Amino acid sequence: MSATSTPPDQEPLPPDGKAAPREGRRRAYAAVVSGLRAAGASLSASAGPAEPLLSRSSRGWVRLVPYVIALGFVATLIPVTTEVLSNDYGISGALAGALGVAQSAPLLLAVSRPLLAWGIVIVADIAGAIVALGSASPRAVPWTPMVIVGYLVLCVALSVRESRRAVLGVWLVTVASGLVLDVFRPAGSQDTTVLMVVLSGGVLLLGRLLRERGEAQRRLVEQETINEAERSRRTLLEERTRIARELHDVVAHHMSVITVQADSAPYRLQGLTPEAREEFGSIAAGARESLSEMRRLLAVLRSEDAPGGERAPQPGLDRLQQLVEATVRGGVPAELSMPELTLVGQLTDLPPAVDLSAYRIVQEALANVVRHAPGARTQISVSMDEDSLLVIVVNGPAGEHTSPVETTGTGHGLVGMHERVRLVGGTLDVGPLPGGGFRVAARLPLADPDSPSA
Repeated sequence: MSATSTPPDQEPLPPDGKAAPREGRRRAYAAVVSGLRAAGASLSASAGPAEPLLSRSSRGWVRLVPYVIALGFVATLIPVTTEVLSNDYGISGALAGALGVAQSAPLLLAVSRPLLAWGIVIVADIAGAIVALGSASPRAVPWTPMVIVGYLVLCVALSVRESRRAVLGVWLVTVASGLVLDVFRPAGSQDTTVLMVVLSGGVLLLGRLLRERGEAQRRLVEQETINEAERSRRTLLEERTRIARELHDVVAHHMSVITVQADSAPYRLQGLTPEAREEFGSIAAGARESLSEMRRLLAVLRSEDAPGGERAPQPGLDRLQQLVEATVRGGVPAELSMPELTLVGQLTDLPPAVDLSAYRIVQEALANVVRHAPGARTQISVSMDEDSLLVIVVNGPAGEHTSPVETTGTGHGLVGMHERVRLVGGTLDVGPLPGGGFRVAARLPLADPDSPSA
C-alpha cells in the first residue's frame, strides 16, 4: 500500500481539506432536527382541547375572524417563500414549494391546535434553515424573513391559548435551535438569530400578559355577578324577615281570639257534651302553644338594633294621612285621595295583612320619591272595588334646583313591595313614566287567595 492510498472505509479528502467540517455540520444538523422533533412531539402531546380561538363568541362572523387571518397569511407566505427560496437562495422550485407549504400551512391548524401546529412548523423551519445554510447565500440565515413572520403569527396563537409553562418551553426551544444553527452560519451572511429570539420572546410575553389580564377581568366580572346575586338574595331575605316580624301582630291577634273563644265556649254555650268541652280545651291549649312558638320565632327574627320600635303597633291606612303630611313637611308636595274609604267602617273591615301591606307600599313609594326625586309632585290614590284594594302612587320629575339624595338605591324598596303584594296574592306594576317620574300601582285582594270563595 502506498503512502498516498486511503483506507477503504474513508472517503478521499478533496484538495481543499473541507470534507471533515462538512461531515460534522451534517451530523450537527441531524442532531438538532432529531432533538427538536422530539421536543415538539412531547409538547404537542400536552395540547389542550381543540377549541378554536373566539369560538365562544355569540356572533358568527367573530368566530370566523381567526380562520380568515390565518388563511390570509398562508395564502401570502406560501408563494412568497417559494419565490424567495428559489431566486435568492438558489433552491430548486419543488423543494422551495414544499418548504413554503410546510412552514405556512400549519397556521390554519394553529386556530384550534396552536401547540401541535408549532411542533410541525418548528421542524419545517429548522429544515428550511439547514437548506438555507447549505446554499452559501449571503442572505439572511438561519431564519428567513418569511419564517420569522409566520413564526410570530404562530406565537400570538400560542400565547393566548397555551399555559405559561408551554409558552416558556416554546421560547427556550426557539433560542436553543437558533444558537445551534448560528454556529454553522457562513461568514458574511446576515444573522437573524437575535432578531428571531427577541421578537418571538416579546410576542409571547405580550400575548401572555394580555391573556392574564383578560382572565383577571373575566374572573372579576364573574365575581361581581356572584356578589350581585348574593346581594339580591340577601335583600330578599331581609325583606321577608321584616315582613314576617310585622305580620306577627296580625297572626298573634287571631290566635289570641281563638284562645279566648275556645276558653269561654263552655261558659257561653249551654248543653255541651263532655267530649265537646274537651275538644274546646284542646283547641285553647293548641292556640296557647302556637302563641308561645310564635314568640320564640319572633325573638329569632327580631333585630337587635331596634327592639323597641318593632314592638310598636303596626300601622295601617288609618295613619296614611299622617304619613302624607310628614312627607309634605319634608318638601314633597303630596296629595292623598281615598274617597271610598272615608265611609264609616271601611278601614276597620280591611284584612289586617292588606291594611299593613297597603300602608307599607305607600310608605316605600314616598321614601323613594324623597330619595330620588325630591320636590316632585306626587299623587296617592287608594280606592276599593268589589274584591280588591287599589293603591296608586304617581310622582312627576324632580323639582328644579334640587338634586337626588341618592343616585343608586339598594333595591330594598321595590323588593319589599313585591314581597308584600305576593304575600296577599295581589299584583304590582312599577316603572318610569314617559314624561319623567315614576308610577307604582298595586292591587291587593280583599279575600284570602287560598279560600274557596276566592
